[in-house]
Amino acid sequence: MDIKKKKHSSFGKYFAYLDQIDADLKGSTEFGSFLILSLVEEIGEMARAYLAKHGRKGTNIAAQQDETYKQELGDILVSVLRFARIKNINLHKRIMYSLNKIKKRKLEPKV
Repeated sequence: MDIKKKKHSSFGKYFAYLDQIDADLKGSTEFGSFLILSLVEEIGEMARAYLAKHGRKGTNIAAQQDETYKQELGDILVSVLRFARIKNINLHKRIMYSLNKIKKRKLEPKV
């Protein structure tokens, strides 16, 4: 097993698939910026779809007919995976760090 796959074993199959999709973009110096903008766009789309479905913007027919917030969540995850892959970020480590941080806050709330 090569180092990259070992480092990202939890996400390896997704990274391999993205290697095929992003082959022509991966070396671009602007690809990271593109992915950040894509992530922000997807978060906005998910928020719009969620708010349309759950009352805040119930009359927004366009948002309700567009992709659902569940579908948009998938788009967000793919954007995160793409960014992590090109920046060589170990997502398992980052997720565990964040989970432990949440746990610590719950056990030791700030007063």
